[in-house]
Amino acid sequence: IFGVLWGTLIVSFASSIGATLAFLVSRLLLRDWVQSKFGHYLGPINRGVEKDGNFYLFSIRMVPLFPFFMVNLLMGLTPISVGSFYIVSQIGMLVGTAVYVNAGSELAKITSLSGLVSPSVILSFVLLGIFPLAAKFIVSLIQRNKS
Repeated sequence: IFGVLWGTLIVSFASSIGATLAFLVSRLLLRDWVQSKFGHYLGPINRGVEKDGNFYLFSIRMVPLFPFFMVNLLMGLTPISVGSFYIVSQIGMLVGTAVYVNAGSELAKITSLSGLVSPSVILSFVLLGIFPLAAKFIVSLIQRNKS
């Protein structure tokens, strides 16, 4: 409908705003209760998030191993700031969003069965397959350089 560029921008901002709203609901409704019940277990996690929370969130966003709704809710229970959560989510989800929007845009152009094997559709599916592997590789490089 919007094309790859506008579609990516719209989906990127909408998904980041939605993620932040879920984060805020979790923080406002559950954080105090969870910290009071399980705070003694969560101390090391909270300290880790205080120290490297942006990197952890970026890694999770880049490598879509965990469902995003869980990430949004669980990060709301941690000490990461709302602003950091939004910005890191926006950046971390951007490449994946672009890949998915591109794939959707290419699929929308298909008018016959032969369109399924067009170079642009095949490239979109290749990108969908490569993205998690490339993201994992990038995150591991960042981790190695960080240590």
